[in-house]
Amino acid sequence: MVEKARQYSAAEMERMMKVQDVLLKAMAKKLTWWAAAEILGVTDRTMRRWRQRLETDGYSGLADRRKGKPSAKRVPLATAEEVLRLYQQVYWDLNIRHFHEKLRDEHGIRLSYTWVQRALQGAGLVARRRKRGPHRRRRPRRPMPGMLLHIDGSKHRWLNDGCWHDLIVILDDASSEIYYAQLVEEESTRTVMAALREVIETKGIFCALYSDRGSHFFLTPKAGEKVDKHRLTQVGRALQELGIKMIPAYSPQARGRSERNFGTWQGRLPQELRLRGITTAERANEFLRQEYVAEFNRRFRVAPSRHRPGCRSRDIAAETRDPECGANLLHRASVSKRRFD
Repeated sequence: MVEKARQYSAAEMERMMKVQDVLLKAMAKKLTWWAAAEILGVTDRTMRRWRQRLETDGYSGLADRRKGKPSAKRVPLATAEEVLRLYQQVYWDLNIRHFHEKLRDEHGIRLSYTWVQRALQGAGLVARRRKRGPHRRRRPRRPMPGMLLHIDGSKHRWLNDGCWHDLIVILDDASSEIYYAQLVEEESTRTVMAALREVIETKGIFCALYSDRGSHFFLTPKAGEKVDKHRLTQVGRALQELGIKMIPAYSPQARGRSERNFGTWQGRLPQELRLRGITTAERANEFLRQEYVAEFNRRFRVAPSRHRPGCRSRDIAAETRDPECGANLLHRASVSKRRFD
């Protein structure tokens, strides 16, 4: 018996001793079988089975019989090798979540995210990340679509060719739905106006716009100080005539929802463009319009707490305030009954 007990680990020995102690107390009628089962966290049926094993096989009958047997849920070796091959040869620049989605959607390999993560980290293909510290309290979302939109640009090597482009994105605060995403050479009054005009023409007038303090949004008399809300930029004048409130952000943390969104874009869009062989901004923008924005929204859009649109929209006359700046976002509008879509 002593030689046989040496096969068990210390943790297994401790478990077996606890089970034996509770069983003997129940058999001596110092505990009811129901109370014994509750102490061990098992069912009455399991208690009866353990009692029979103790009487038949003695102490060794209380060992966990699953030890040493392969799991019924074990991933086949061929599947594991295929997962590692795909990551090394095709998807080497994808993050784990993105790669997990590709396995399921493109290759029909349905594995848990945790298994994929451990396999990649165990093979040394992905570094283990430190746990994130406590996050500052996040600002609650607006309850309805159209109440607040975020606009921002992110400079990055989106086309994997060493050239820098700005990705201008407009998203809804209530749902994180992307209304506009296009690559431009540089974020400017012209490109911002084009983005806002497209959103207004397709979705309608919204209530407020949250942005950084770029010179095309606000005039800041002194660096680091508050913006001058009385001296308006061309974007500011256009939105003022449409009744849209502009809200400046005074730190990256203040516009955290937009910053986190760009983290997702930077971790996915360049890889999607590479996989499709897209190397020009024109083809990338076509891909964004026709496919990727819809896919992005399908994966990351959240349901707003209230579905009724937050603001009425307006029909905009095709009138240009300043052709030199491309300000085709137009300022004279008549209120219609159609709401923000």
